[in-house]
Amino acid sequence: MRAESLAWFDQAMPRASAEVAGLKAKNVKIVGFYCVFAPQELVLAAGGFPVALCATKEEPIADGEKDLPRNFCALIKSSYGFAITDKCPFFVNAEFIIGETTCDGKKKMFELMSTFKPTIVLEVPQGANGKAQDEYWFSEVQRCKSEIEQRLGVTITTDSLKAAINRMNEQRRLIREAADLNRADPPVISGLDLLKVTWARNFTYDPEEFNTHLKAVIEEGKKMQADGVGAFPKGTPRIIVTGVPTGLGSEKVLKIIEESGAAIVYIENCAGMKQYLHDVDVNEPDLVRAVARKYLKTPCSCMSPNTERMDILARVADEYHADGIVDVTWIGCHTYNVESRILTKAMKEKGIPVMQIETDYSQADTEQIRTRVEAFIDMIRT
Repeated sequence: MRAESLAWFDQAMPRASAEVAGLKAKNVKIVGFYCVFAPQELVLAAGGFPVALCATKEEPIADGEKDLPRNFCALIKSSYGFAITDKCPFFVNAEFIIGETTCDGKKKMFELMSTFKPTIVLEVPQGANGKAQDEYWFSEVQRCKSEIEQRLGVTITTDSLKAAINRMNEQRRLIREAADLNRADPPVISGLDLLKVTWARNFTYDPEEFNTHLKAVIEEGKKMQADGVGAFPKGTPRIIVTGVPTGLGSEKVLKIIEESGAAIVYIENCAGMKQYLHDVDVNEPDLVRAVARKYLKTPCSCMSPNTERMDILARVADEYHADGIVDVTWIGCHTYNVESRILTKAMKEKGIPVMQIETDYSQADTEQIRTRVEAFIDMIRT
């Protein structure tokens, strides 16, 4: 059974694509970003709207490969291909974009991209722990704030930043509440629908409209819980998906998992819950530092060591009664590929089986993946 209130989220991205040019004509300042390290509160506080840029479809990869090596990860090639062909309406209508150095491939992509689109590139520290890292990242977020103010011709005030923080915190809280519905057996929301919900936050220009529809999902989901019904039959094998960002257009592994008879109860990656785990402390005296600290907590594989990700997955596996974890890595994504070994070892010590799937955006390996997923689910059942 699917919650009827989820239907609104099916068309979030097409709606946003159709509306973005009209918003620019009304002088709404669109600011594009690719990664969850982009401090969206600063854009909102400056009167702009942060929107995720296109990066999850196979079609523009061939264009991206005109400038980028073929052995780059699919996400980077797709991002760049969309940008150079003007096929991403959000990129076309953005005043500028906020990039970040979460991997060497993206760093070089932004170098190329900055030749035809104004770009702010945040230098992400290589670790998240320690005073030096905290101060360095704080200085980068301060620089980002100054550049946003300069490019948009505004001054970010304490009041506007506090309002933006409260707005983002409320949305994060609601998304966590929706995800928590899947602690139940049967889980209330399928993995594909959970992805649509987390994805839609980045493509809804009216925050109250998004919140209203998300509250409807939560209300309906709680009723489904009380009635003992869900998106899957009771007792369906329960899977957590982790790894690289997986958006609409590159969700083939998620589809295969659920078509093979398992339920995805939680998506830990960047397109899923990773960006919604932590709130900004609105009571901290320096709100810019509070924003910086929230984003530095992001458990990305670019951080070494990245023990926070292991702790989160162990906790979530317990809270959501997971039977196994599927770790998705893109071919050419070295940080997530290396970390998959670390993750598998850490979860094995806790008795949680892990399967890594290394793939790209093409459909060529679909049946091979399906065979492996079916065997993994059979192993869980026995």
